[in-house]
Amino acid sequence: MGFHQTSSISFSATKWLGFVTAVWVQAISGNNYTFSNYSDALKSLMNLTQLELNNLSVAKDVGKAFGLLAGLASDRLPTPVILLIGSIEGLIGYGTQWLVVSGRIQPLPYWQMCIFLCLGGNSTTWMNTAVLVTCIRNFRRNRGPVSGILKGYVGLSTAIFTDLCSALFADEPAKFLIMLAVIPFAVCLAAIVFLRETAPAATVEEEKEESKYFNIFNTVAVIVAVYLMAYGFIPNPSHVFSLAFAVILLVLLASPLAVPVHAFIKSWTLNRFKNQADVERQIQEPLLREERAQEEIQEKPAEESASAVVEQPQAAEEKAAVEVKRRPAIGEDHTIFEAMCTLDFWILFVSFLCGVGTGLAVMNNMGQIGLALGYADVSLFISLTSIWGFFGRIVSGSVSEYYIKKAGIPRPLWNAASQILMAVGYILMAVALPGVAIHRFCSRRNLLRSPFSCLSPDSLRAIWSQVFRSNLQHLDSQSSSGLLPIFWLVFIIMAIACVVGFGLDVLLGIRTKKIYNKIYMSRRSKKLAAASNLK
Repeated sequence: MGFHQTSSISFSATKWLGFVTAVWVQAISGNNYTFSNYSDALKSLMNLTQLELNNLSVAKDVGKAFGLLAGLASDRLPTPVILLIGSIEGLIGYGTQWLVVSGRIQPLPYWQMCIFLCLGGNSTTWMNTAVLVTCIRNFRRNRGPVSGILKGYVGLSTAIFTDLCSALFADEPAKFLIMLAVIPFAVCLAAIVFLRETAPAATVEEEKEESKYFNIFNTVAVIVAVYLMAYGFIPNPSHVFSLAFAVILLVLLASPLAVPVHAFIKSWTLNRFKNQADVERQIQEPLLREERAQEEIQEKPAEESASAVVEQPQAAEEKAAVEVKRRPAIGEDHTIFEAMCTLDFWILFVSFLCGVGTGLAVMNNMGQIGLALGYADVSLFISLTSIWGFFGRIVSGSVSEYYIKKAGIPRPLWNAASQILMAVGYILMAVALPGVAIHRFCSRRNLLRSPFSCLSPDSLRAIWSQVFRSNLQHLDSQSSSGLLPIFWLVFIIMAIACVVGFGLDVLLGIRTKKIYNKIYMSRRSKKLAAASNLK
């Protein structure tokens, strides 16, 4: 009994400790969004044209497009192996870029740099896959908050890296790249130790307890986001102030450790009281009853073993009949190939292409747009976009989960709402008057678009980056007054794509309405049953 109690206590604490390390992995796995922070250094060092630089960015995004490999591996490999692959890839990809930018080696041929950027881009897909798949399996009853928190920290990761580098290293590209190479590797090693697949919550009480803990994670994440935003608006902070900012940020990122500590103490206390109650009950029971119980237990195995010999073949035959190969229904677990055989997968795929591909193509080129407009430091704009992307991700997860429980509203309808907002944002960008400041571009229009453009995976933005190729090659020779009219046609095309994505998301919402109604009715019946038991 003592061993079982100790095991259950450590199980609860380890489950939440694994989630904390998952949050840390996500907080450092958004390094693909930081290309604008060091792209100008690569451009000047390798004597690249703007078109060649944009192709490097496309190579990085192509690496994310190969995230399918991580998805296939997740069905066959354990979580630690997937994390190890991603961390090593990132160490090699970003480590090589650091060697080039820091001048420790001569600039590599262009095609080789494309390969290493592709490796760096692909590394995050292994990290994201390992973390998301494992945590969603561990917290099946709170998938919305889990995905919102984890993807929200991905959005914050760009701001975390950018502001830490700005505070500690004065935005030096070489030191920024060494952070991208080493920190994710170290954090993934910690996750390898603690992140494991565990049994999900089995009762309504456990689900409610999980929801309380997730509220704590959400609160901490919002505090981190506001803290990062506030630092970005401080003009010319001193060295001491920057160090203090970095220390406080690291403390905030470590603060979720309070959750597994609390879970451990709570489980230990409850098991202690339960143990005392069991001991008292055993003392009060007559010894004769225990002896009779032992005799009954000894008599039953002989009868059960005889019947089991007869029942086992029958059970095996029934199980084999039930497990006839069939396609999993919507709402059940699918392998990659099973999902690709469904119409819903391709509807979702094209919807992602329309929404996410367009939104992140703009983010990917924000640094060069800012430099062309005359801003020497674009880190503030990149950080702000990252922070607002976080708010969109974390709100989307919590809100969608709330309305599933409240009314069974399908999640794709929230993606549909985001597509409309993005279309409006692109139209505003397309009709912008000459001389529009980058402040308006990032602080207003991107704030409208960024929170919702980050609702979905982003491996498709490479396709939309190609749309920018013919325009970006003219940036070096264009004045700021003519910059945005260059992009007006691109923004109009992307607005139309978002309208198409809106229609696809509505269609998917209609097709999946039944499964969300089932989820809603199932949860409602469980709550009613729990309430009647309490009465």
